[in-house]
Amino acid sequence: MIKLPLNINYGGKVVVITGAGGLICGAMARAFAKSGAVVAALDLNEEAVKKLASELKSEGLICEGYKANVLDPASLEEAHKAVLADFGPCDVLVNGAGGNNPRATTDNEYQHEAKEGGKSFFDLDPDGVDFVFRLNFQGTLLATQAFAKDMVEKKSGCILNISSMNAYIPLTKIPAYSAAKAGISNFTAWLATHFAGTGVRCNAIAPGFLVSAQNKKLLFNDDGTPTARSAKILSGTPMGRFVDASELLGATLFLCDDEAASAVTGVVLPIDCGFSAYSGV
Repeated sequence: MIKLPLNINYGGKVVVITGAGGLICGAMARAFAKSGAVVAALDLNEEAVKKLASELKSEGLICEGYKANVLDPASLEEAHKAVLADFGPCDVLVNGAGGNNPRATTDNEYQHEAKEGGKSFFDLDPDGVDFVFRLNFQGTLLATQAFAKDMVEKKSGCILNISSMNAYIPLTKIPAYSAAKAGISNFTAWLATHFAGTGVRCNAIAPGFLVSAQNKKLLFNDDGTPTARSAKILSGTPMGRFVDASELLGATLFLCDDEAASAVTGVVLPIDCGFSAYSGV
């Protein structure tokens, strides 16, 4: 169960969320559904979004799960047709599918610390780097092509992209992910400009560091103490803690509401416990 941070009414709105099988976008799906929206939850992991939809339905909310590959235009078009048949045209699109890949990650933070047998910058797998760029950037572009047509035809709607604090200041070890998210921030501004005359807005949020099943072992030791990398993050975060997924919901509901944020387009909003505000001294 989640507590809504804002009482915005999304009744009658069709909200499409890619990557809805994950922690962040699963929470967003719940928030939109609790705000009255009908939610189309898309993910390559069909089992995850079907489970999410079942849980929300058991609470009296409206949600359907759809299998969709954001790197496959045909898969996205199939999902689009299914959503149209079930709910009607899209009013809000959340481009949440994304992520990193070990093949595009170095073992060392700095080249002079590279060890024999480890993976340095010079050992990065080109296919792994390409996958990270495609998943984050092209996955956002293709999903927008598939669903934003509905909004343009209705002359209203909102697109919300998921950028990252890495887009502002890249983290060590993950060059492809950082650069791809910088591309998302740039693309958000581009889309906002491109669609400005159609009544469609486009914004993004830039989450700070969250703890998820995927990164928990990177951030915490088995005894629950922070790892060295986690300690670095927290020492550079004025609030001294990680962001919770629920703390992204207020900005999400605000930015996607045509009344509350009617003049807001092209912005990337950091939600980072102050990480981007701290100079280190």
